Amino acid sequence: MKKILLVCMFMVAFATKAQDNSDFKNETVEFLKLTGAGAAFENAIVQIGAGVSLENKEAYTNEANGTLVGLYDKMAELYMTEFTQDEIKELVAFYNTDLGKKLADKQLGLTQKAMMFGQSWGMEVSAIAQKYN
Repeated sequence: MKKILLVCMFMVAFATKAQDNSDFKNETVEFLKLTGAGAAFENAIVQIGAGVSLENKEAYTNEANGTLVGLYDKMAELYMTEFTQDEIKELVAFYNTDLGKKLADKQLGLTQKAMMFGQSWGMEVSAIAQKYN
């Protein structure tokens, strides 16, 4: 009888932990979407599929959108290793503010511009290094 009770308690604890983890993952996916990642992925699907014929466009779009679940799951797991559930909740709250929405809206463009600055800087530093070779 004790063994059955112990097994039942373990199963309840495991189920509760799995539910907590599921909630955490869902909150993390929500956070990712709020940051503008969802819009970036949707734009990528459109750009990658630009050459798909009109008669195949709907099928392509449906199949490509279907891959987003797996991508969000992987990204959520990555973020879940770096942030606690409470931190994700705080980030979700921030991205639901006006300032958070503004950041999400501008983030991709700023990142792209910053990457260009970084590439230009890298070439500059490379030229300096070549002087000393």
